[in-house]
Amino acid sequence: MRHEIVLLVLILMLLVFEIFTKTEQKKSLIYLALGLFAIHTISGFFQSTDGVLFGGSYRTNELIHFFKNILNVGVLIILLQSVDWLEKVAHYNKLPEFFILLFSSLIGMYFMISSGDFLMFYIGLELSTLPLVALVAYNSADIKGNEAAIKLILSAALASAISLFGMTFIYATGGSIFFESIATQLTVSPLAILGLIFFFSGVAFKISLAPFHFWTADVYEGAPIGITSYLSVISKGAAIFILMTILFKVLPVLSVQWKDIVWGVAVLTMFVGNLFALRQNNMKRYLAFSSIAQAGFILMGIINAEQLGASTVIFFVMVYIFSNLGAFGVVQAISNATGKENMDDYTGLYRTNPMLSLVMLLSLFSLAGIPPVAGFFGKFFLYTAAAQKGYYLLVFLAVINVTISLYYYLLPVRAMFLRKSDDAIPYFKSPVFMRIGLLLAIAGIFVLGLYSPVYNYIEELSKLL
Repeated sequence: MRHEIVLLVLILMLLVFEIFTKTEQKKSLIYLALGLFAIHTISGFFQSTDGVLFGGSYRTNELIHFFKNILNVGVLIILLQSVDWLEKVAHYNKLPEFFILLFSSLIGMYFMISSGDFLMFYIGLELSTLPLVALVAYNSADIKGNEAAIKLILSAALASAISLFGMTFIYATGGSIFFESIATQLTVSPLAILGLIFFFSGVAFKISLAPFHFWTADVYEGAPIGITSYLSVISKGAAIFILMTILFKVLPVLSVQWKDIVWGVAVLTMFVGNLFALRQNNMKRYLAFSSIAQAGFILMGIINAEQLGASTVIFFVMVYIFSNLGAFGVVQAISNATGKENMDDYTGLYRTNPMLSLVMLLSLFSLAGIPPVAGFFGKFFLYTAAAQKGYYLLVFLAVINVTISLYYYLLPVRAMFLRKSDDAIPYFKSPVFMRIGLLLAIAGIFVLGLYSPVYNYIEELSKLL
């Protein structure tokens, strides 16, 4: 439990610092929290031990430890990109709350992906979700933010209830809430299948899978951009990992049923995300529907249900984290400097801010799957995983969706590079922390795309799933 304990100590240190710090010095809390979390992220890469706690409710191994490190790196990039915004809103005197809520949500995700039974899973799910509602409404004077928070809490409550209802059905047929016991005792029955459907529906809300995606665009648009980034990559990544774990290891007896569900949801999610993204002008809504479409592609790896599927999903989640944070980082940098968040505002951006334009170009190319950046290899591996099991129609439909996505991913590129504007966003220099965050995102895109041993390492770890 090293990750959980260290992050809990970090939260307590921030509380103590907040108590004994004068109001005019509270801004220094930003740099303290960033420095402490950077130390936490680096320490996570030191060797850890496998183990089981609480009678099997909590478990950890090298794969789980590695995935927590992935989440930590993503959160660190988000914090780096959010420093400038946090400095501007420091007068709200709610800086401690921001970090405490964010880290509490991350602890919930730790517990969720380390869960060994449905009770620990549900506790982690709620602990990861509820702080996010407060963060979405962090600026209490923003009507859109308050509206987004209400939509999120209502949708999350319904999704949690549906998921919990499904768990009770699985418990009734499997005779246990522990994953290992369910895997050996569960049999195919109408009640078990109904439990699977309810459980999958609840988790699908967290991942923004269609038709459980309706909250996504409104919440992403209303939330602060840093929180939108967190929702888009960290929250979604953790939910994908635990869903994959439960489907592969806990419910293999229902694989025939859940593969049919995953097939249909994957196709629907890809088409809904891509087609709705075509119509968006606001960049946060644009990237929201992009993230929905990407979730549909991820399901292509889950449907493989073997080591290849697990390794491709984890690899693609890593690629997705760096690519999305690169794009959201540019949106946040421009929003902090100018307040502009629409695609039309990016017209002629390359002539005034070439570096930001290049970061956005590389991030969108990775999301679109254009070589040689990492997104191409991520999608190629997902196609391979689905094709290995004979899902050729699914692969064909995915290729159609990639073609659609190429069009709308090139829309901002056309605006930035090919169109001229007399009212282009003027040149501005991003703060140093923002530049570091963007640099880490771009480095991740290139390293994952050009350094094949990373995938080989993930492939070895996937045997532990």
